[in-house]
Amino acid sequence: MGAPMSSLFFLLLLLLLLPPSLSMASKPPPPTPSEWPLQFHSLIWYNRTGVLQKVELWYDFINGRNLNIIEEQLTNHVLYDVEWDNGTSFYYTLDPYQRECDVKHFPVGILRPNWLHGATYLGQRMVDNFLCNVWEKVHFIRYYEHVATKRPVKWVFFEGPPGYTAHVMTFEVGAVLDDPNWQAPVYCFTDEAKKENPNPKIASLQSLIMTWISLWKTATV
Repeated sequence: MGAPMSSLFFLLLLLLLLPPSLSMASKPPPPTPSEWPLQFHSLIWYNRTGVLQKVELWYDFINGRNLNIIEEQLTNHVLYDVEWDNGTSFYYTLDPYQRECDVKHFPVGILRPNWLHGATYLGQRMVDNFLCNVWEKVHFIRYYEHVATKRPVKWVFFEGPPGYTAHVMTFEVGAVLDDPNWQAPVYCFTDEAKKENPNPKIASLQSLIMTWISLWKTATV
């Protein structure tokens, strides 16, 4: 009995004398958010403090363009937001009886696929019945990603237009919109279209985009 007890005592003593890094398993680093695919199509429901919007998002980083097709609940008003990587954005409707267009030039182009680089990991949460990893970026956005599939489930804006919450309904990686659908209508290229547009819906969207620009600047290229 003496020999086994001595061996056990020796092993316990050895474990106590080992450095913490060797005697205990090192803590794994926190997970990082997946980069956006270079091309995808997504259907998103936005809730802006009780105002619901259905948004079709076409992200095409390869061709330097991004399109949001925005439709408000129980209305016929559809706003198209085409953003180009040269900083030019077109906001317009295709209603022949209510033509609207506003052209803006921003100091940066569309979001980079790694725009969440540097986000702070907050842990895991159950969101919309999905187990998600959660990150926060520059105190502006909280981003929820499905643990199993690495697809976005939800994000919440803290600045810009108040109360913007996005629920991702579909996420089609590799989907590409045909080129003709990116072309702004001819009335976007008049002098009138280049003036400040008083439409509050367009102004609200532009405010959100200006806040997104801060995210763009904090991401690596």
